[in-house]
Amino acid sequence: MNAFVMDGIGETGITEKEPPEPGPADAILKPTKGLICTSDCHTVHGAIGDRENLTLGHEVVGVVEEVGDSVSDFEPGDRVAVGAITPDWNSRAAQDGHSSQSNGALGGWKFANVKDGTFAEYAHVNDADGNLAHIPDDVSDHEALYTTDMMSTGFAAAENADIPVGGTVAVFAQGPVGLMATKGAELQGAGEIIAVETVDKRQELARTYGADHVVDFQEVDPVEAIMDHTDGEGVDAAIEALGTDQTFQDCIKAVKPGGTISNVGYHGEGEFRHIPREEWGVGMAEIDIVTDLCPGGRLRIERLLRLLENDRVDPTEMTTHEFEFDEIEDAFEMMDKKEDGIIKPLIHFE
Repeated sequence: MNAFVMDGIGETGITEKEPPEPGPADAILKPTKGLICTSDCHTVHGAIGDRENLTLGHEVVGVVEEVGDSVSDFEPGDRVAVGAITPDWNSRAAQDGHSSQSNGALGGWKFANVKDGTFAEYAHVNDADGNLAHIPDDVSDHEALYTTDMMSTGFAAAENADIPVGGTVAVFAQGPVGLMATKGAELQGAGEIIAVETVDKRQELARTYGADHVVDFQEVDPVEAIMDHTDGEGVDAAIEALGTDQTFQDCIKAVKPGGTISNVGYHGEGEFRHIPREEWGVGMAEIDIVTDLCPGGRLRIERLLRLLENDRVDPTEMTTHEFEFDEIEDAFEMMDKKEDGIIKPLIHFE
């Protein structure tokens, strides 16, 4: 089979591999559509260390090709989505309510990290009954694709932000995760959503997904703008959806005492993140910092699919470009360099 791989830091290409085989509890998926994520780009640039001949990708939907003997709820031919994070559901961390960290920090992140990912003609899914979800007939593959990561991660940012109904929230960065965090905040009942973004198309989408006010960080200092907008009080919650030291600090500066910082940004560079001491109340301002890795699992995906089934959100508006699988190298380069206003590139496998 053909697979798009990382073959050393900064090196990618399409290569031939043997198709994977399922264990007793596993499934083999034949992808139909996929999305390229900026975290794939971070990985290629060495954010999690060197990798050799590692198939990239973690956002995919497809058709079940084969299942192991112990799989009870799925069979060949089923149209399914699989989360970007595929926990080991019998792990101690999963039983303790932290499934994404199963068997170690970030342990649920298997695709394109510790095992081959999904940018191939076939992909292996561990613990299939726990990690696959049937796609409803009236939800398209394109729509369902966004449940696998962007919706799950962005909505988790809003869920973890502890936004009071009618409360205020600032979402720093309006890439795909930030846009879904903005929509998630609206669904959570936020009274006012402030989006921080400079790219015109992303500003437009932020408003589409529920932002009431957009701050262009290239035009004004975003913290000053947020403090002015809230009469010096700050917001109830700030969501970090970019993964930089500056945005992390800005979140702390913009939130009020007793507020919450919800971080879902991928901090792929640098050894440390800095906390501004004064705005942190020298450690005593009762500001919570909550982090999360994309929640995975069948129940999570089924709930997100229900939102699509009942027209609560249309994530496909984030798709700006489309490619065939044999064009994936061009798509990846475009995503890496953020060319032509790209937000999300859709890959067609067939």
